Amino acid sequence: MKRFKEPLFNRPYPGRTLMIGMDPSGKHYVQVYWIMGRSLNSRNRIFEREQSFVRNTAFDPSKMEDPSLIIYYPIKDTNGFHMISNGDQTETLYDGFRQGGSFEDALKRKAFEPDAPHYTPRISGITDTRSGSYALSILKTRNNDPSICIRNFYHYDACVKGMGHCIHTYQGEEDGVLRPLTGEPLEVPIFDSMEETANFYWNNLNKDNRISLLVKFIRLEDNNVQFKIVNKNE
Repeated sequence: MKRFKEPLFNRPYPGRTLMIGMDPSGKHYVQVYWIMGRSLNSRNRIFEREQSFVRNTAFDPSKMEDPSLIIYYPIKDTNGFHMISNGDQTETLYDGFRQGGSFEDALKRKAFEPDAPHYTPRISGITDTRSGSYALSILKTRNNDPSICIRNFYHYDACVKGMGHCIHTYQGEEDGVLRPLTGEPLEVPIFDSMEETANFYWNNLNKDNRISLLVKFIRLEDNNVQFKIVNKNE
């Protein structure tokens, strides 16, 4: 699991990142999500909780320039499905599950983001509390060529106590262009509490580019949800 440190902590800009797993006790499913930013518009954000949902919102609305692609719900749930994503595909997943659809069917209606020349990948995850399984996905270009969308899906039949799987948007940067992630999801540690998990990842991220981070614990016993949110702007 030490392999996760280089792509997440030793690179200044891995981008938006999500992970899904289980705490060491086996009592909670866990989801983690963070956003990073380099522009003033991207850095002008915080996470706010809306009951069992979480959304991005402007820290200073008067300074928000373009809300498209940066204001969205990264966390929603319905009917035992807990979804997490880095964009408005959260809504696509939410609507799809409410209509009896699948993770794959919903994401077939989406592609990478239209932010040329980076074409930021859309990353998504789902925890199914009915079966204890989870899945991750990334929708991306091949070497920043927008003529085709690559859709990778990763399915896990069960959680392993104290660990999760992580996926993020960027592999690195070449000539000012952010390159999409390559390879499979990383194995990452999950800790006993929301606070310990949040502190471990937040404290190791690039201090200039980290913006907000959330940890969500879902109790297996009764599906009760708790959050820990860290905002740089507060």
